[in-house]
Amino acid sequence: MLVSVPLYQAKAEMFRVLGHPVRIRVLELLQAGPLAVRDLLGEIDVEPSTLSQHLAVLRRAGVVASVRDDGPVRYALSTPAVADLLAAGRRILGAVLADRDGLLAELRAHRDSDEPRGNLTRS
Repeated sequence: MLVSVPLYQAKAEMFRVLGHPVRIRVLELLQAGPLAVRDLLGEIDVEPSTLSQHLAVLRRAGVVASVRDDGPVRYALSTPAVADLLAAGRRILGAVLADRDGLLAELRAHRDSDEPRGNLTRS
């Protein structure tokens, strides 16, 4: 009997898989097209065994697929939707950082008005 997982749990697992900087970098690089492990290693400063582990996690999750033709195994995004998700992440991050910059500017502008103006004495 196949037990279905609630959609929110499946989404949480997908985001867990994506929750490592090396995996995000791999996915960013694969947006340009399939790459061999040696090409990925040239762009990411990790040990080959570490990259292999991250690729295995991404492959098991169905986010990347391995492609073998005449040469070495190459990895590719399993669907263009992965690139769409990365783009959405960039947009969200940009909006969050812009909001923080705006808040920081507002705090700096009002900093002087929050400073104590000396001791007040009762009359």
